[in-house]
Amino acid sequence: MTYVIAQPCVDVKDRSCVDECPVDCIYEGRRALYIQTDECVDCGACEPVCPVEAVFFEADLPAAWQGYRASAEDFFQGVGSPGGSAATGPYDHDSPLVAALEPQETVRP
Repeated sequence: MTYVIAQPCVDVKDRSCVDECPVDCIYEGRRALYIQTDECVDCGACEPVCPVEAVFFEADLPAAWQGYRASAEDFFQGVGSPGGSAATGPYDHDSPLVAALEPQETVRP
C-alpha cells in the first residue's frame, strides 16, 4: 500500500506535500503531482498538509478517484524510479488520465 494524489491536485500543485516528504518521492508533472510508489515509505507526512485534500492512503482512495493509482503508474512508465524529485525537477508530461482532463478551476486555499 502507498499514498496516492488524486484529482483535487490537478492544476493546483500546491507542493506542501513535496516540502513535507522526508524521502523526496513526490514528483511534479505539467498539471499534477505524483507519488512514486517504489520510493514512498508510507509515512503519511504528505496527507495532512495538503490544503485541497488530494492525498489519500491507497485503501482510502474514494471510488470516484480509483483511477489515480494507475495514473501514477502511467506517469512513471517513462521515468522509472529516479531516487528523488529534487534532482529531476518538473517533468513536461502528465499521465494520460490527467492530460485528458479539462482545465480545472484553480481555487487556492
